Amino acid sequence: MKAPPPKGPLRALYIRVSTEAQAEEGYSIQAQSERLEAYCKAMGWDHYRSYIDGGYSGSNLDRPEMLRLMEDVRGGQVATVVVFKLDRLSRSQKDTLYLIEDVFLPNGVDFISLNESIDTSTPYGRAMIGILSAFAQLERENIYLRTRMGMVERVRQGYWMGGGGVPFGYDYDPAAGILVPNADAPKVRQMYQLYLKGWSAQRIARLLGLKYDRQVTQILSRKSNIGRITYKGEEYQGLHQPIVSEELFHLVQEKMKERSLKARTPPGHSHLLTGLVYCGCCGARMRYIRWGKGGYKLRCYGRDPTKSYMAGEQPCTAPAVWAGELEELVLQDLFQVSARLEGGKVQGADPLAQLEEQLRRQQAKLRRLYTLYAEGEEQVLAEEIGQARQQLDLLRKAYADEEESRRKTARLEQLRQQAAEIGALWPSLSQGERQMVLRDCIERIVVEGSRVRIYYTFVQGEE
Repeated sequence: MKAPPPKGPLRALYIRVSTEAQAEEGYSIQAQSERLEAYCKAMGWDHYRSYIDGGYSGSNLDRPEMLRLMEDVRGGQVATVVVFKLDRLSRSQKDTLYLIEDVFLPNGVDFISLNESIDTSTPYGRAMIGILSAFAQLERENIYLRTRMGMVERVRQGYWMGGGGVPFGYDYDPAAGILVPNADAPKVRQMYQLYLKGWSAQRIARLLGLKYDRQVTQILSRKSNIGRITYKGEEYQGLHQPIVSEELFHLVQEKMKERSLKARTPPGHSHLLTGLVYCGCCGARMRYIRWGKGGYKLRCYGRDPTKSYMAGEQPCTAPAVWAGELEELVLQDLFQVSARLEGGKVQGADPLAQLEEQLRRQQAKLRRLYTLYAEGEEQVLAEEIGQARQQLDLLRKAYADEEESRRKTARLEQLRQQAAEIGALWPSLSQGERQMVLRDCIERIVVEGSRVRIYYTFVQGEE
């Protein structure tokens, strides 16, 4: 008796019908089976197996026979997968490409779709898969673009982006699509006020129960606190309620910038006036140096040959001064200034309202001139329109300058108020916070012999 001839490579015939399509002509299980078996006979394949998912949607790959087919492919049992139509494999282009590129081809399995004439064993078939991949990538990019454009339009209208990343002090109202101040909003306001009073971010974090001082600086920098939304590097006016005023926000931003720019005490040092004292003879900085047992003096860098790059324009002969005496003198002067400032307030006219009215009138005038120009009075009005536009530009510049002046006035008033509270605040401050307060209030200290000039940040000239 002869042994049966060896079977050829296994051809997997995958068949799927959804519940809705079972009765449709050409999509029934019997119709697909007949077409696929006829193809195998035409190709001379006598070793094939059917994998039939009846009543399963093609929207995902969670189907019993599909899972069995993938397992057999990975187990090396299948040589070719054949389907009647591409959407029988999956209705998701992403899943179709995953099966072909990540399951079939890496395991040496060819894929054939009779309806689309796709056969990955041929160059043309492989090219078709490349085209499908390109269209899938295009669709993914289009979806991303549509999503991003929709988000930009949403933010442009003042609505919050949604999802995570809700800033401290707010909750997200999904029904209204906006941020709503919550029970932490008063803490946010308190952070701004304490920072302006000279409190460090670390001390504010301890007081309000935050883990890190970095959280405080992040919260203080958020534009959402003044009703703005920042998205993809652009800024938009939000519909949500601000927690603090723009004036307070900008005052804190200026103070944060000043603190970062001013000289910092090196780690391990606690000298009160480091970075603030200058020599009145040569203009160079003065630094703390140990003098005797436990004492310190301030000596000009111009007298230190190893620090010539820090020296002034001419060799310096100024003597060193005792650091403790200078610190005491500075603090006495600062507390006296504080006592005089207490209860005082800088008063000044605010012409912004007047400039706004002038801008409004000039814009109305320009609109009227354009209307007349459109009606045919070109020769008469062209020069006048040019003059009106020039005047409008001047008014806009004046308005911007006045806004800047107003911010400086507000900053000056804030520094005065901070200085006025130093006397009461000083005993409770740490050494580091005292250094920070002095750097906020003092621009520089110039020592020239027995004469000491203190330049405060909140007054013109010297005190």
